[in-house]
Amino acid sequence: MPATKQLTKGNEALAMGAVAGGCDCFFGYPITPQNEVPEVLSYEMPKRGRVFVQAESEVASINMVYGAAAAGKRAMTSSSSPGISLMMEGVSYIACAELPCLIVNVMRGGPGLGSITPSQGDYFQACKGGGHGDYHCIVLAPWNVQEMYEFPALGFELADRYRCPAMILADGVLGAMMEPATIRDDDAPPDVPEKPWATSGRNGRNHKNIVNSLVIEPYGLRDHNLKLQAKYAKMQCETRWDTRHTDDAEILLVAYGIAARLALSACKLARKQGVNAGLLRPITLYPFPSDAIVECAAGKKRVLVVELSSGQMVEDVRLAINGKVPVDFYGEMGGVIPSPADICRKIMEAVQ
Repeated sequence: MPATKQLTKGNEALAMGAVAGGCDCFFGYPITPQNEVPEVLSYEMPKRGRVFVQAESEVASINMVYGAAAAGKRAMTSSSSPGISLMMEGVSYIACAELPCLIVNVMRGGPGLGSITPSQGDYFQACKGGGHGDYHCIVLAPWNVQEMYEFPALGFELADRYRCPAMILADGVLGAMMEPATIRDDDAPPDVPEKPWATSGRNGRNHKNIVNSLVIEPYGLRDHNLKLQAKYAKMQCETRWDTRHTDDAEILLVAYGIAARLALSACKLARKQGVNAGLLRPITLYPFPSDAIVECAAGKKRVLVVELSSGQMVEDVRLAINGKVPVDFYGEMGGVIPSPADICRKIMEAVQ
């Protein structure tokens, strides 16, 4: 299909990726640093006959997504950390109702209102539920503008496959940075699976379609939860990751998103100083690539996890490795972004 390479901002690429991925409906509310997403979609969606609504709040946005997803549409919202927090009740309802949708979080510093500067402090919220109950979202972590463009289509595809919410966990750096990305030039619709469960009218069916997240009877709710957990177990085959310079590495760095780009540059600096460092980048944060990390860490002296947080993903890395290799951590908070030289110093300290 025709495509051109364009110098594109991350948020704008993500919006165009949603269009290319077949997004039927967008509902959102402005918040920095993701405002270019609804801005681009506000004119790209209507000119294609699709739905764009600036809702009155984040709570309204996620419930509009709930309704559109129940009708079988590819529905999406985007926000940043405090706004995502406001959506969590609705996300839990959507997960329980087994509805596919796409949620984008361009993370900013917290807790509280925090700042508009980049962060990775929402890993727990995205990967461990965030709302109430035993549920999961598929969580994708891009690390460049190209993946910001590609991951909305992947998110919709996986959400439809497993009938669950998918989330793209980006950050303010990825949202604002500009770099070349290959963007489709056409509006050819993607292949979207049939959704016989959708509340889209009877259409000659002999049965009613009911979408609901209320299960009053305890054993009935238990059985529904067991069904969800079986689906999450099946979902484990969707793990995705990327490795760089790991074959001869004596220390393995694990990082995602913009932190992975910084960590990769730090690996190159460390190699110039005589320390062979490699990188494993989780692409799916849920399901988490635990087996890949264990395999890649085997034979290494140490593992260093780099995050723009106080240490969240590091817990999953430690659980995966289970004491077989020492795991160190380096993180920054509040929008502070470490340089590759800062990370390289941590590498050198770890191997001494």
